[in-house]
Amino acid sequence: MDDVAQKLSEILEDKESISLNEPMSMHTTFKVGGPADYFVDLNNTNIEKIKELISFAKEKNIPYVFIGNGSNVLFTDKGFRGIVFMLRKFDDYKVYEDHVNASSGITLVKLSKLYLENSFTGLEFACGIPGTLGGGIYMNAGAYGGEMKDIIIDVKYLDTDTMEIHTLKNEELEFSYRKSIFQGNLERAFILEANLKAIKGNKTEIEEKMIANMDSRNSKQPVNLPSAGSTFRREEGIVVAKLIDEAGLKGYSIGGAQVSTLHAGFIVNKGGATAQDILELISYVKKVIKEKYNVELHEEVKLIGERSV
Repeated sequence: MDDVAQKLSEILEDKESISLNEPMSMHTTFKVGGPADYFVDLNNTNIEKIKELISFAKEKNIPYVFIGNGSNVLFTDKGFRGIVFMLRKFDDYKVYEDHVNASSGITLVKLSKLYLENSFTGLEFACGIPGTLGGGIYMNAGAYGGEMKDIIIDVKYLDTDTMEIHTLKNEELEFSYRKSIFQGNLERAFILEANLKAIKGNKTEIEEKMIANMDSRNSKQPVNLPSAGSTFRREEGIVVAKLIDEAGLKGYSIGGAQVSTLHAGFIVNKGGATAQDILELISYVKKVIKEKYNVELHEEVKLIGERSV
């Protein structure tokens, strides 16, 4: 263990949560990506330790990034020269009569099950989204007519520049389609937790709606293959998947990356794909759609790490 890893373990007081040269293919839903120099599993670490970890990284000029369930990111084959903080175990929650308070690392699947158990309605749309609460807020994740903006009351975050903690109400979060303030002015913020609306509903009806949403997802999306979900953002007035399909790109492959044969809006890892395969396929799809329809596609997936030349 080198000096950096030693210091990280001292701050956390937990050597088991620190890994060196950790393959990011093990921690992303695309199942690709090279090694991160340092990988830290935060394990519901308290905020003072998180501040100390970030301060140490900044003091040493070590790049760092926070990821949730690895469901909307693509690490390059070269990996990440810095620290990856994983939040999947940063998942505390408290249930109240009219709202739920949850840490940013809780998965939307787990949160949806919690809502069902307590007969709370409003989160049925998220029952199959593989990301975390923090990622869902960052992207204003949505499906089946619902979005995170519909259920968020407020969000507490750490400003990693000033190391101060702030809370923003829903109307201050600048939610729009797959966007929030955390992709703009607060891009360096670390989302800590959120309060979510919890409205009592009929448990049977909530469960039926969740089942229907899951059945639709499983029948229409390539859930059996590694992917990062929908690859491209929706463009105004355009059904992107239909456009890609009509361009004859469904099933088109580069290496192990493929435009899904089930849903053209997904690029999947059909086996043995590299991050470079996926990046080249994304670029190719964008090029074809631009040439054929003069439509500029924008990917939803966040790229992390150094690209190959």
